[in-house]
Amino acid sequence: MLSRLDRSPVANWWWTVDRWFLAAFLSLMGLGIVLSFAASPAVAERIGLDSFHFATRQIVYMIPALVALIAVSFLDARQIRRFSLVVLGVMLLMMVAVLFVGVQVKGAHRWLSFFGVSVQPSEFLKPAFVIICAWLFAEHKRQPDIPGNLFAVILLGVVVALLVAQPDLGQTILILGTWGVMFFMAGMPWLWIIAIGGLGVAGAIGAYTVFPHVAGRIDRFLTGEGDTFQVDMGRDAVIQGGWFGVGPGEGTIKRMIPDSHADFVFSVAGEEFGIVLCLLIMSIFAFIVLRGLLIALREEDDFTRFAVAGLVVVFGFQSVINMGVNLQLMPAKGMTLPFISYGGSSLIAIAISMGMVLALTRRRPEKRKTVAMERTQGHMLAAE
Repeated sequence: MLSRLDRSPVANWWWTVDRWFLAAFLSLMGLGIVLSFAASPAVAERIGLDSFHFATRQIVYMIPALVALIAVSFLDARQIRRFSLVVLGVMLLMMVAVLFVGVQVKGAHRWLSFFGVSVQPSEFLKPAFVIICAWLFAEHKRQPDIPGNLFAVILLGVVVALLVAQPDLGQTILILGTWGVMFFMAGMPWLWIIAIGGLGVAGAIGAYTVFPHVAGRIDRFLTGEGDTFQVDMGRDAVIQGGWFGVGPGEGTIKRMIPDSHADFVFSVAGEEFGIVLCLLIMSIFAFIVLRGLLIALREEDDFTRFAVAGLVVVFGFQSVINMGVNLQLMPAKGMTLPFISYGGSSLIAIAISMGMVLALTRRRPEKRKTVAMERTQGHMLAAE
C-alpha cells in the first residue's frame, strides 16, 4: 500500500492521478478482452485460423497498450508537448509514405507493414495533432502576436489533405470535428467559425460527388437499397439480444457479421449480453467525455483546457460513430470502438491518447496556484 508520505514517483503518481478516469479506461480494456472472446472465434474459423486467434492477439496488444497508458500518464505538460511534436512529425512522414508504399486494403492506402506488423499512422497522428493544435491556440491566446491560429489552420489543411488522399474520410471527419470544437473553445470570431463550417459542408458535398464508395454508403443508408447486409445484421443482433442477451457464446447472428470482432463488436455485445451491457458501455464513454469536459471547463491553464477537451472529444466522436453505425443510425463507416474493438494500432494509439488525459488531469495544486497568480497579475496590469 502506498503511503501519502511516500515521495517516490510511483506514489506521487498514484495520489495525483484521476482514479475515476483510470478505472473507466481499465473497465473498457477489460470489456474489450471479454467481448473479443465472444465476437472473434466465428471470424477466425471462417478464414481458417485458430478459434481464439484474434482474442489471443487482442490480449497481446493490450499489454503494450496498458504500458503506454501508464507510462504517458507520468509525463508533465511540457513533456507531453515535446512527445507529441516528435510523434506528429514522424506520423506525417509515414502518412506520406503510405501513399506510395502503403498496404492497400479495400481500395485504401492506410497501413504500413513493418516485419509483418501493420501500422496505421493516422491513429497515432490524432492525439499528437490535438496536443499541438491546443498548444498553438493557447500560445496565440497568451500572446496575440504569435500566429498560432494560422499555424493551426495550416496544420489542419496538411493533415486533411493526407487523409483524403488515402482516402480515409472517417478519420477526416474526426479530425475536422475535434479541431472545430477546439477552435470554438479558443474564442475565435463567429465569422471564422461560419466560414469554416461552410467549407466543411462544401467538403462533404465534394466527398459525396467525388468518391463513389461514400455516395454509395450514404445512398444505402437513406434508401435501404443495395448491399446493407452487415449493418442489417448488426442491428438485428442487438434486437435479438433484447434486454439481457441470449447468453455468452449463444449468439447466432454474430456468426454472419464479417467484422464482428472489429467494427461490429458492439452488436455482439448486444446480442449475447443484451441492451443492459450496451447501455453500460455507452455510460462509460459518456462519463469519460463529460468528466473530461468538466475538468477542462474548470482548468485555468489554456493549453491544458484545450488539450483535455480535444482528446476526450475525439474519443467521444469515435465511439458515437461506431455505435451509431452498429445501431443503423449512421451511414456505414469502418471505425473501431475505443479500447473494445480488435486492432493493434487503434488500441495502442487510444491508450497513448488517454494516457495524455491522465497526465494533464493529474492534481498539481502548486501549478494551478501559479497560473492563477499570473492571470491575476495580468488583469491588474491591464487595469492599470
